[in-house]
Amino acid sequence: MAETIQEKNDTKIVMYSTTWCGDCRFAKRWFDSHGIAYDEIDIEQDESAAELVVKLNGGKRVVPTIVFPDGSILVEPGARELAAKFAK
Repeated sequence: MAETIQEKNDTKIVMYSTTWCGDCRFAKRWFDSHGIAYDEIDIEQDESAAELVVKLNGGKRVVPTIVFPDGSILVEPGARELAAKFAK
């Protein structure tokens, strides 16, 4: 599900994740295999990042939450959603 947020990252994709999350590992592999740069923030190590994830997801702590430079987000995306995001 793609959404738009007010916070805007002008330079890089930011992936909010945890070490134990299978969907996070999948998204990282997808980005890496497509040569797409991103910054990863572990929400278990950064409380302000965890709070942002909760805010972006209507009170839920859902990962991966991926924030794009244009302000859009993808939450728990599959391969099709990721490919569609970069097909534009």
